[in-house]
Amino acid sequence: MEALILYYDDTYPSVKEQKAFEKNIFNKTHRTDSEIALLEGLTVVYKSSIDLYFYVIGSSYENELMLMAVLNCLFDSLSQMLRKNVEKRALLENMEGLFLAVDEIVDGGVILESDPQQVVHRVALRGEDVPLTEQTVSQVYLFSLHPPNGFEFFCNFPN
Repeated sequence: MEALILYYDDTYPSVKEQKAFEKNIFNKTHRTDSEIALLEGLTVVYKSSIDLYFYVIGSSYENELMLMAVLNCLFDSLSQMLRKNVEKRALLENMEGLFLAVDEIVDGGVILESDPQQVVHRVALRGEDVPLTEQTVSQVYLFSLHPPNGFEFFCNFPN
């Protein structure tokens, strides 16, 4: 079961191709201890926690360190928001936090933030109904930049 999957390009245009790709990545990464893989011409960085698997995927031209910074930012943000209880049940109970964190970290394939403290702070602000114009000044500027080549993210719950 997948919690959140975002595709920012059309490398896998159909749902069938996307599901096959996701299954392939999970099958090749869920039993290894490494954090990076090159599959189907893509750079895959990943991390697991108890019963969750987190992936950030970019083209083979993407900087692995930047992809890992995005992954670590997401994981550390969730860890703080879930009080270090990053597991399936806690995440399902706090899906809004996952959506907001991803929205703060990446927008349309553009990396907006890599500091988990800032992400947690902004997610908390959003929960207090702060006006949109006060939350996203930096996002408006960064969104005007061109997104990088094919950037994907997903969080996977094993069946």
